[in-house]
Amino acid sequence: MRGFGSFLRKEFVEIFKTWRLWVLPGIVFFFALSGPIIAQLTPQLLESVAGSQPGVVFQIPDPTFTDSYLQWAKNLGQIVTFAIIIIYGGLVSAERKSGTAILVLTKPVSRPAFVVAKFVSQAVMLCVTVVVGALMTWGVTYGIFGEAPIGVLAEVTGLYLATAVMFLAMMTLFSVMVNSQAGAAGLGLGFFLLVSIASLWGPALEFSPAGLMNAPTELLVDSVRDLLWPLVTTGAVAVLSVAGGAFAFTRKEL
Repeated sequence: MRGFGSFLRKEFVEIFKTWRLWVLPGIVFFFALSGPIIAQLTPQLLESVAGSQPGVVFQIPDPTFTDSYLQWAKNLGQIVTFAIIIIYGGLVSAERKSGTAILVLTKPVSRPAFVVAKFVSQAVMLCVTVVVGALMTWGVTYGIFGEAPIGVLAEVTGLYLATAVMFLAMMTLFSVMVNSQAGAAGLGLGFFLLVSIASLWGPALEFSPAGLMNAPTELLVDSVRDLLWPLVTTGAVAVLSVAGGAFAFTRKEL
């Protein structure tokens, strides 16, 4: 891991100079602010639709902070996860194509350090972005509904972050394996589909990362399961993915 510290510092500086600083936070913050508003307006929109249909009656309960938090969890699990897959498809391959990787590796930076620093810097940015987004959701939810328990929001956000970091780790591996950002993104979407399908199977739900896919929303409707094994296996997949990416990169031609 020669040169890991110095290259990691360089990566943090680069984050503030590239488009990645704005894209992922922009997506997360937009849904963080709009989610509570959508939760408040949805019943009114449904009532309006029902009013235009003679004989159709909707019994819709008043929205609560739970509806706002459900919007946050659903947006994270779907749109934000897709954004992670697409954005980070070129995490390593883009550096190789541009020739930046060769310039960096001629300095005292080992190939494993290069890959791990890439992952760590983006994982930190991802976690900070989602945590700030959760605080935004909490503030807007409290302002609209007058109630916003922060504990349950923290649990929901933490469960999602475990899954998000795993997907980032997988994209790190795919970006090493595939020279094309689109190709790596395609593998990432395939992995997302595989885990989503696995969440329909009992054993996978109990012991694999598939158990975390719907856990944030389940937590909000009081039907959460034992998540120890899904958390353990999710962490293991993330570590093995980054380690595999670092190993594969040592054998890649630049």
